[in-house]
Amino acid sequence: MISEIIESRRAVFPVQYNNQPISKDEIKEILEAANWAPTHRKTEPWRFKVFHSETARKRLADFLSKTYEETTENVSEFKQKKITEKPMQSACVIAICMQRDPNELVPEWEEVAATAMAVQNMWLTAYDHKIGAYWSSPALKDHLHNLVDFNEGERCLGFFYMGKYDENLPQGQRKTSIDEKTTWV
Repeated sequence: MISEIIESRRAVFPVQYNNQPISKDEIKEILEAANWAPTHRKTEPWRFKVFHSETARKRLADFLSKTYEETTENVSEFKQKKITEKPMQSACVIAICMQRDPNELVPEWEEVAATAMAVQNMWLTAYDHKIGAYWSSPALKDHLHNLVDFNEGERCLGFFYMGKYDENLPQGQRKTSIDEKTTWV
């Protein structure tokens, strides 16, 4: 049931991933789910850059590490090591990008929201396949156009790290009930 998937989905971080590969077919299914997100005026603003092979993930890891070093005044070796490890601990990293409507008929926030809904679809589909995922939005995302081609008006909103995992995930909790967040008018 979809409500059970929604309630039990969790962020699963790269350090929790095992070494099992994610097939190209699984990635395509996850991306296909993204493509069915709601979108105002049918702009379908979501775009994805897939780093699946070990070579591609290593290229991303090296790029992020080098960019961190070049753009950070006080480089932390610990942080730089984590930046480099995350893509290599993952079976796949997908750069979550948004293509701005060239006519700007739709407000930008709606394009960002549509892309976020696409990611939610990805996350739920991944979870249903016991593939862990984690959306990270480091400042380094703003430099990705220096590694891969972007279209005019396209920008990166973050990275979707994915990997298979073995452990049981903790049960979810919310600080307050929906009743405390709802006003009936």
